[in-house]
Amino acid sequence: MDKRVFFFCLSFFTISSLAYAQDDKGIIAFGAKVEKVAEGFLFTEGPAVDKKGNVYFTDQPNDRIWKWSSDGNVSVFLENTGRANGMYFDKKGNLLSCSDMENEIWSITPDGKHTVLLTEYEGKKLNGPNDLWVHPDGSIYFTDPLYKRDYWTRNPEMQQDGQHLYYMSPDRKKVIRVDSDLKQPNGIIGSPDGKLLYVADIRAGKTYCYDMVSDGLLENKRLFASMGSDGMTIDEQGNVYLTGKGVTIFNPAGEQIEHIPVEAGWTANVCFGGKDMKTLFITASQYLYTLEMNVKGVSLTFP
Repeated sequence: MDKRVFFFCLSFFTISSLAYAQDDKGIIAFGAKVEKVAEGFLFTEGPAVDKKGNVYFTDQPNDRIWKWSSDGNVSVFLENTGRANGMYFDKKGNLLSCSDMENEIWSITPDGKHTVLLTEYEGKKLNGPNDLWVHPDGSIYFTDPLYKRDYWTRNPEMQQDGQHLYYMSPDRKKVIRVDSDLKQPNGIIGSPDGKLLYVADIRAGKTYCYDMVSDGLLENKRLFASMGSDGMTIDEQGNVYLTGKGVTIFNPAGEQIEHIPVEAGWTANVCFGGKDMKTLFITASQYLYTLEMNVKGVSLTFP
């Protein structure tokens, strides 16, 4: 057995980190604790859940995608991931990733084979796709900020004329910019009914909400929260979870209703997973945490 795999099996039995006092009517399960369930990574990111409740997440500096299975085991799913960052599953069970080694978007099959879906926009490389969300019709919305990587062999300066939000059609033949007025877009998630899109502008310290209309276009951009975010998720009630210093939760009206402290230095991303979709998975610095919830997560790409 690889020593790293053995280490991660042992790490699943680590003690909980932060107790969370809640009443039984809150969105966090009564008496639930933030549990550290795996450690020893360099920087965890991009959690995504499949139809069985398994959660995949990245360790981008080590160029690996890990899998937390619903039976509680952690194992390496894929190495040489193109430096995968944000991820999301499509209806066919393929794992879509923002792989910024060559500034691409990948589709990865369950057996680990990948296809490059996008390599450029209007004849130029993207800055570095960061996070994405898959609409029920199979289209993709993704953010393209610039974070200079020490592993790039290309010119590390901005490739596009700004940091923008994009849409890719279900047949992958059309890619358009849908918002060019963002400072540094990062986290992204859609609403349970598939009608609203939330995008964090982390440099501006704001998160916006848009109405999704025909052909991937967006309308009625408005401020949702005066807080930026790295990764994001949403629950069945439409509450939006933003990350950075722990996890901050806003209701659909943009009102803060909860804050989950996380002891790690930076909370990068979140998603729901587990067999009942009521476990919140938190990727933070070198760790993977969980917290039991009273609400379920949602995925629009499979029933």
